[in-house]
Amino acid sequence: MPFLLSIWQTLENWDQAVFKLVNTGMANPFFDTVMPYLRNGLFWAPLYLFVLLLVLYNYHWKGVWWVVLFLSTVALTDMTGTYVFKHVVERIRPCNDPEFAGQVRLVLKQCAGGYSFISNHAANHFGMAVFFLITLRHQLKTWAWLALAWASVIVFAQVYVGVHYPSDILAGALVGTAYGITTGTLFNKRFGFAIFTHQPTV
Repeated sequence: MPFLLSIWQTLENWDQAVFKLVNTGMANPFFDTVMPYLRNGLFWAPLYLFVLLLVLYNYHWKGVWWVVLFLSTVALTDMTGTYVFKHVVERIRPCNDPEFAGQVRLVLKQCAGGYSFISNHAANHFGMAVFFLITLRHQLKTWAWLALAWASVIVFAQVYVGVHYPSDILAGALVGTAYGITTGTLFNKRFGFAIFTHQPTV
């Protein structure tokens, strides 16, 4: 038991060290301005709407199923993050932890409520990004990989503003990736997009 406690303490120390590296060590006025926006779902709402409408316009009834499974991915990641992890682990956010909050540089006006582990932002956005990548990688080629870069920027912002530990982000990203792979593979097997792929000439 002492050995396990020692390992846990070491992991926690690493988690806090990486948190402080991002939250404090990378602090600059530009990040202070943009990161709160990047983590805000409303900021990305036009992008979400654009993608959904674009898929519906190009793929018609297959697009409808794409939207259904896309939204299902978000619902599954969000419910799993909240009810399987947050309400069970009950980890306090770094900006709310009385033993650690003094070392947190909170970029937001106030610390978010709720628990910290896992990050639903990470689970939701990596779920969306991986689903997008798996279902559209043949059509968009290397451009589809930008979805992962987009999700990574959003979850980095969660640590930078002071509301999540890196381990919250990592665990959330793994959960989201697992759901994205599952729903994306399901879509490809049942439907799959053929548009924009090379078609043999007659």
